[in-house]
Amino acid sequence: MRAYLASAIGVACTAALAVPFASPTVAAPPAAPVEADAVPGSTQSLPLAPLGPQASDRIAGSTRQGLPPREVRPFSLVGVVWDDATAELHGTVQVRTRPSGSRAWSGWQDLETHNHEHAADPGSAESASRTVRGATAPLWVGASDAVEVRVQADGTAALPGGLRLELVDPGQDPVDVVAAGPRSSVRDDGDRAPVTGPMTAEQAASSAVNADLAPLGATIIPALGKAETEARLVGFAKPYIGPRPKIVTRKGWGADEKLREKNFAYTKSVKAAFVHHTVTGNNYTCKQVPSLLRSIYRYHVVSSGWRDIGYNFAVDKCGNIYEGRAGGVSKPVQGAHTRGFNTNSMGVAVLGTFTTKAPPTAAVNAIARLTAWKLGLYGVNPRGTTYLTSGGGNLYKKGTKVKLKTISGHRDGFATECPGKRLYSKLGTARTASATLQGRT
Repeated sequence: MRAYLASAIGVACTAALAVPFASPTVAAPPAAPVEADAVPGSTQSLPLAPLGPQASDRIAGSTRQGLPPREVRPFSLVGVVWDDATAELHGTVQVRTRPSGSRAWSGWQDLETHNHEHAADPGSAESASRTVRGATAPLWVGASDAVEVRVQADGTAALPGGLRLELVDPGQDPVDVVAAGPRSSVRDDGDRAPVTGPMTAEQAASSAVNADLAPLGATIIPALGKAETEARLVGFAKPYIGPRPKIVTRKGWGADEKLREKNFAYTKSVKAAFVHHTVTGNNYTCKQVPSLLRSIYRYHVVSSGWRDIGYNFAVDKCGNIYEGRAGGVSKPVQGAHTRGFNTNSMGVAVLGTFTTKAPPTAAVNAIARLTAWKLGLYGVNPRGTTYLTSGGGNLYKKGTKVKLKTISGHRDGFATECPGKRLYSKLGTARTASATLQGRT
């Protein structure tokens, strides 16, 4: 996630800034607007202001901005956005929060500032048709009701204009999500989720794109063995395909289909999978994943201005697999996960931060299961290489044909630390396991 920019090196994990700790006294709850839509969850957007007594800190573009400690409506995920999506925030963003029902504050936590590498390709319909904003990576903090934030620019560099703190409440899990939500077990037992209804038009449209895999309104797409997977294939490559894994649908994690753009976006094929980590932290339980996904979804769409959640799939620490961007899990849905390489690829995001912490074996195995099936649908060898054409905005000039491994890390296409050193080191294991599941020797 973090770009290897010279200005960023050395401040990535700074624990403290040249800003004094604020008083623990919190202000009265602000009258931040709540979106007037009947959707689960909400977003509070609070403008940041210059910090400190210096005159230079009281003008737009100052080098230090923030928000004093204040009570707010409940939220579980936090991020910072700014007006110009092409502007980079060279500096450090830190937040601390107070858990709901507690008087104690968390320690200061860093937000990943270089998040522009997760976006639609430059000049694409998605980037041109929406008001896209610059954004940090979001951070999952769990149920909280007070927050403080401070932003410090590197040196004398000006901060981007329009800095705002985004506080996301994922809302309560729908009843069907609670009933059929992800198990902590990764057992692929083929159980079918209950069919719920009635559905809205948006839910029906999203569910219909998976109708050949599960009934309309299903919360999971059940696992199949290799033989049954191959027997059900129509128009897809055989015989090198892995067994279909169990996938929690958008309905399964409670996605509100009214948030995203109505139509779906497709490319011609799926030639490669880019693996990411979300840098949202590792302090979540697998029962909380539907809430975490709804929060990321809302942050990508409402706060960052994307058409939908950026990733095609998500994987949690227990090895559960989730449908990401809408359009059908077996289809070549165009995501916004690897800037410049979103065409003919898919993005798989492991929920968590794996720069210094090793990813769970269950998560690595889930990457293997998912890629063995999805890449297999398009005749792709997980241990092979392919060529993708750069859309620009990354390491390669637009139009450049780039040779990449068919299971690559985000850093292979962009100057970034993503998917974290420890997860990146496991991709070889995932490639081998994925190819074995496809039946390749």
